[in-house]
Amino acid sequence: MKSIINKFIASSLVIAAVGSFTSCVGDLDQQPKDPSVLTSGEFSKNPQEYIAGLMANCYAGMTISGQKGAGESDITSPDAGMSCYSRTIFMLNEFPTDEAAWIYFSDAGVEDLVKATWSSDNPVLNLAYSRFYTHIAVCNDFLRNMRNLGEWGIDPSQLTDPDGNPMTETIAQFCREARALRAYTYFQVIDFFGRAAVAWDVDDQGNTIPYGTVPPQAESRAALYNKVVADLEDVLANWPANHTPKYGRIGKDAVRGLLARFYLNEKVFTDGASDAGWKKCWDMCEQIIRDHNVNANHGLAKDYLALFGATNHNFMPGNATAGNNEILMGLPYDNMNTQSYGGTDFLIMGVIGDFGNVALDKGFCNKTWYGFQSAWACMHARQQFSELFDLEKDGRTYLWLTENAGYTITNNTISKFTDGYLPIKFTNVKAAADNTYYRFQDPENGLNRIAPDASMLVDANFNFCDTDLPLIRLADVYLMAAESSLHGAGSSTDGLKYLNWVRERAGLSGLGQAEMTSQAVLNERARELYWENLRRTDLIRFGQFAGNAYNWNWKNGAANGTAIATYMNVYPIPSAIVASYAAGTYVQNPGYVK
Repeated sequence: MKSIINKFIASSLVIAAVGSFTSCVGDLDQQPKDPSVLTSGEFSKNPQEYIAGLMANCYAGMTISGQKGAGESDITSPDAGMSCYSRTIFMLNEFPTDEAAWIYFSDAGVEDLVKATWSSDNPVLNLAYSRFYTHIAVCNDFLRNMRNLGEWGIDPSQLTDPDGNPMTETIAQFCREARALRAYTYFQVIDFFGRAAVAWDVDDQGNTIPYGTVPPQAESRAALYNKVVADLEDVLANWPANHTPKYGRIGKDAVRGLLARFYLNEKVFTDGASDAGWKKCWDMCEQIIRDHNVNANHGLAKDYLALFGATNHNFMPGNATAGNNEILMGLPYDNMNTQSYGGTDFLIMGVIGDFGNVALDKGFCNKTWYGFQSAWACMHARQQFSELFDLEKDGRTYLWLTENAGYTITNNTISKFTDGYLPIKFTNVKAAADNTYYRFQDPENGLNRIAPDASMLVDANFNFCDTDLPLIRLADVYLMAAESSLHGAGSSTDGLKYLNWVRERAGLSGLGQAEMTSQAVLNERARELYWENLRRTDLIRFGQFAGNAYNWNWKNGAANGTAIATYMNVYPIPSAIVASYAAGTYVQNPGYVK
């Protein structure tokens, strides 16, 4: 139903067949292997299928950890699940903030992220860097191969795709998508690592970069930002006007939403060199809003929780209907065909722990309520984040487990599961036909639930979830526009209106113009977008990550939180990466020892 493999290509065997010639497998590999491991004769037997398979790899690299199943990884990792693309982003963007604390400190490198005490030797940073550049390499490899199909003896002008379209048009669209996916990953690279390597498919003169070329370090963080954004702007300029994406793939809204996100962070990503991003962000958001503001809900889903449940594919590109299309970009998951210990499985199982029907002082959480037979009990929220919410009124906290289930708001012992609220947001529960949940209190314990019977659960095993992972949502676009308006871009009246649409969907009253401050926008972003891999990025943009402007429990390893140095707004380049280059050719980020 929802597998990339089954939806996007004719056979799942294609992924296995082409995986060996598109994927990097070493932690320090920055370029894919030479494609000669797949013979031209094999490729030419069914070029349409192989080309689609290569494109599918660009998507699969963001969704699953490896080509052979959930327990296998394309890169060297002590835990295949930890190496999953979205899980690495979550670890780097959420673990060091107030939104989440992972309590299994036996996972190497995790405690230093949770306590914001990392160094360049942190293994999770090395894992993330390797995953990002592996994905970039796969996208580059696809672009190289499409440019050089003649070397395989293939003339795409003589072919049609399975839908009967000219293969030349299909390949051109595939290339636009590969470039957009590469840009999404470069957003993470620029955000986390700053002045990182420039791995690309062509040089500045348009010549194909040979396999095995060691990618140089960017001249600056701003230079890398400008290169990626210019390429993404070109992708958008050449995107077909009436293109409708297929499920599991990206469309124009995804490209525009990603550009808006780049523009929103332009001042940070250019180290203060440019203030132009605010106006560009506003203008891009307005383009998206004009296409989506189509009904009384302003294009937002009626039920917030439905965006994060097992039927949220109804809001995804390719599946959504007008007025029901809040997810602009997302990763599809399927409990049978797209399995991962990252993605949404990680977000669901990590925050639930099945203690059975026991005394509340031990914590109560029944994993089957959320559509699973597995529960990890390893992640909770920090006190300061929980205090941002009005738990009595805010509908986004309906499923949270708090004191009534045996959890405390404080985090006196950060590694104790019940020392922190459980901010349950993602579930493996189906919504009703109208994309809303039936809400009720369990008469046995008074806890809020949304699955009245087994028919709302995915299957009898619940080992993997059917819940897609939203990457960019319309609600984020509204909040990006609201933030931009605070910097003189666009209409402050409209900015407030957009902010209040998001609040009203959550069941909260609107703010007045005088109440719309920078802090109000930051807090609303935390409430609306929590656990969507944006918190650290937001805190840095608002000047509240490093320093003492805002502290949370266990920041800098202190129980009540203390300041961290401003250089920690950027992670170090992993020491293993620096060491893999000739001496002096890869400069470590300022403030870090090596």
